[in-house]
Amino acid sequence: MRDLAPFLISERGKQDWALADVHDIEIFLATLPRGRKRRLTVLRLFFRFARSRKIILADPARDLTARESRGFTGQTLVLDKQRELFRRWTTDRGTHPHEALLGILALLHGASSHEVRHLRVSDIDQAARTAKLGSRPLPVPLDPASWQVLRRCLDHRETQRTANPHVIVTKGTKAGRSPASTAYISHLLDGCGVPPRALRCTRLADLVNTMDPKLVAAAFGMNPEGVMIYLADHVDDGRLP
Repeated sequence: MRDLAPFLISERGKQDWALADVHDIEIFLATLPRGRKRRLTVLRLFFRFARSRKIILADPARDLTARESRGFTGQTLVLDKQRELFRRWTTDRGTHPHEALLGILALLHGASSHEVRHLRVSDIDQAARTAKLGSRPLPVPLDPASWQVLRRCLDHRETQRTANPHVIVTKGTKAGRSPASTAYISHLLDGCGVPPRALRCTRLADLVNTMDPKLVAAAFGMNPEGVMIYLADHVDDGRLP
């Protein structure tokens, strides 16, 4: 209750308990998702008491459930950070080609670590400038920046003199035909401090909230229910006309 009172005043512009509604309570609970059950228990007791004393007419917490929302709660990157990473991977020649490839494909094309790890040279169409990523139904057209990063990675692969069919080849895999290890891929972006999943989630969240989620699911070869968690339950003021 100590947290709710200033929240209603400063964030919702309401200075009377009677003005609080279910939307106010939902937004308040969303500020601390893991504490939803505990907080809701206290709120129910308070509003039940307030209603019995005629302080409020309707109990805003009566129909709320303690079940946490299944919506997306992972990490996403702000636009300035995305621009910083884009410049790092497209202009900084000191960045390792493998890091740049994983980063740019995840940032611009929502590629997963698994898709990049299993990307083969035969999946790349040099003439059309496309790449087959994972189980996506169609090859992904690559923009000039992505194509430049991919070409740099292929040039690096050439210096390893390997028959391994994958685009990303390490010292441990250049003598065989297996993809790079999961551990190797998972640490590629340690230098920039951003996990690959955050890049993919940022791209998916942006696409799902600006396009038809079913089209996004079809393009990425995902289950429609899998992309719905990225659909925001509110309208971003910055997107309003």
